[in-house]
Amino acid sequence: MPEHTTPEAAIPAQVPQVAADALAELGASLVERRPGAVLGWNVRNGELSIDVALNSIVETIEFLRYDGGCQFSLFVDATAVDWPGRAKRFDVVYHLLSMYTNRRIRIKAQVAEEEMVPSITGVFPGANWFEREIFDMYGLIFSGHPDLRRLRKDFPLTGYNEVRYDEVQKRVVYEPVKLTQEWRAFDFLSPWEGGAFALPGDEKAGEPDGVPPTTTQHRSPS
Repeated sequence: MPEHTTPEAAIPAQVPQVAADALAELGASLVERRPGAVLGWNVRNGELSIDVALNSIVETIEFLRYDGGCQFSLFVDATAVDWPGRAKRFDVVYHLLSMYTNRRIRIKAQVAEEEMVPSITGVFPGANWFEREIFDMYGLIFSGHPDLRRLRKDFPLTGYNEVRYDEVQKRVVYEPVKLTQEWRAFDFLSPWEGGAFALPGDEKAGEPDGVPPTTTQHRSPS
């Protein structure tokens, strides 16, 4: 039977592109509707980026999620960028997606070394892990985060303390690491190399004097 093929022109695009003028219109609208919070915008590579004042991050992201003209209901990720030569050294960056309009938006805010970043976990709980990652990698502290502590664990080989930010004391605190097993007392010597201890089962070796051996060695059958 002859094969029937569908003309390429009739195949709908799997990911429809958002017109650049629509993104530009949205960026200009955000600056107008959020004066003092949204400081600027640009469209690059088909994505809208906006610059936001640090103290307005939570309110702006909440607006972007629930406003009928935005509907950026999906949190994608968050990260940071280090600019050592700049007065406000860091950029904290959030990415959101609208499942309704297929628009993506990037939210950036400049952060100085001594400043704290408001946590957006109250708007997007999924930002919890990402903000902890930024804290771990860049040292940025997120105020209002429910569990701001490092992701990386340095024990049992390289340390006895873990670090987290304490909301009550308003500072980073060091606490002893609590382990479910005593890994640090583990003896890495191979039993074939010998050791000054008795291993389970050594008492069955049947030594003549009845004293369990202090080392375990390979015994050839006699």
